[in-house]
Amino acid sequence: MALILKRFLTTYSRLLYCDSSASDNYYSMYKDTYTEHAKKLSHVDEKSGKAKMVDVGNKDITERTAKAKASVFVGHEVFELIKSNLVQKGNVISVAEIAGIMGAKKTSDLIPMCHPLALTKVKVQCSLDEYESKVEVICEVKCISRTGVEMEALTGASIAALTIYDMCKAVNKAINISDLHLIEKTGGKSGPYLNTASSTTIQSCDKSKE
Repeated sequence: MALILKRFLTTYSRLLYCDSSASDNYYSMYKDTYTEHAKKLSHVDEKSGKAKMVDVGNKDITERTAKAKASVFVGHEVFELIKSNLVQKGNVISVAEIAGIMGAKKTSDLIPMCHPLALTKVKVQCSLDEYESKVEVICEVKCISRTGVEMEALTGASIAALTIYDMCKAVNKAINISDLHLIEKTGGKSGPYLNTASSTTIQSCDKSKE
């Protein structure tokens, strides 16, 4: 009964956060440059209308960081197998974390207009959430460059989540990958960004692992 109540409260909290506050905060943070950035899509050529890679040669070299998250709802049976390390293909958590690191490093090969970057750090953490029978994936990326690493963080989290599905699909093909989003980023002309709907949960989670 306590588990059912906890799941209800967790789901209700997630729905509560899914309002316009996050987008409002984003607009407020970038309101000074929002109009300028919204005039055009930087990956579209003004003359031809074709997609292009942005020239970042004139941008300042700064430290760039980004953190992204994905949730993998695996179901009770698969969750218990992962928790007990009884999945036939091997240790799901370890393999997913390694896959996420590899995915982040291959982002420019997967996303057409991304720049190849010399990443200085990629950290992927997969944690178990028994109340919702899910695996929570967090990917943190850092580099010193002229462009950001948001896509590297999102790609790392995505690949880790897909790896979890691949390793567990024999038991449950209805595994649900969701809630992929950027938690925070720093560096660059636009400055820092923090998804306030996620920050409290992530910070408390990080402190518990210290």
